[in-house]
Amino acid sequence: MATPSESIETSTKGAAAWSPDRTAFAPTDAIPEALILNATTVVDTKAGTDRGSVLVPWVDDSPAAFSDEAAYLNLQEPALSQTLIHTKKITQMIFLSSELYRENGGVNAQLMSDSSMRAVTKEANNALMSHTASETVPLTGLANTPGIIDGGNVTDKLDPIADVIAQIESNGGTAGIVVAHPLAWGKLRNLKSGKDLNSSLLGAGTEDMGKSLFGVPVVTSPAVAEDELVVIDPSAVPSAVSPVEVASSDQVLFHSDSIALRVIFRLGWAVMHPKRLGKVTVAKKATTTK
Repeated sequence: MATPSESIETSTKGAAAWSPDRTAFAPTDAIPEALILNATTVVDTKAGTDRGSVLVPWVDDSPAAFSDEAAYLNLQEPALSQTLIHTKKITQMIFLSSELYRENGGVNAQLMSDSSMRAVTKEANNALMSHTASETVPLTGLANTPGIIDGGNVTDKLDPIADVIAQIESNGGTAGIVVAHPLAWGKLRNLKSGKDLNSSLLGAGTEDMGKSLFGVPVVTSPAVAEDELVVIDPSAVPSAVSPVEVASSDQVLFHSDSIALRVIFRLGWAVMHPKRLGKVTVAKKATTTK
């Protein structure tokens, strides 16, 4: 388990059942595989409140200009703006018998805690990439964000991916990460450099050349559609995350001699510049180049 970033001890007032011991972990330690930590720019790490939203101020760059010597400098009005980030919490609550929880020298408790961390990470990744906003969870997955670049289909060449990266740069951004479904990435790796050739467009097929496209790191995740990959400029997506809180209590289930284990993680994001994100569809049956 990760090193605690904050320890909150049981209150000395009132019944212990109302304030069970709990420990908070930094997300980078507890759930390092959460895409929100790499595919966005975290601007708030204390989102663990019930306020429900975070306001992020930002400035749209104003143009600079040449000026004559000793002349009055041209006054530029900065375009001040802000982005509203809604936050929601992801939770998991499980009940275990005291015997199961404490048996095996605490290993069982560690295994269950790790399992809960993985479940929270999976849900967080699915939400970030593919969630459809609703009244109760007003968060839109990056792949579903209106206005992002649609790079079209990859069939036998990687040109659509190169075009999306170039378009992001043309729009003032920098492609920093590609999130691809493992099956979509597999299809890309199956593309050959020529007809009747075994060499892959992504490098030698007998060696793992690392996951990257045109110098941009690739992360594979089932959080995106099976035939998609999403190119992201993390600076265009501010986000807010809370510490990952892990708590256990033997009081709430006192009558059944059981332990309650709870994990809570609050997160949220918003896209400031949709044109600095893009997605590409990998054809289900890619052909070889001729």
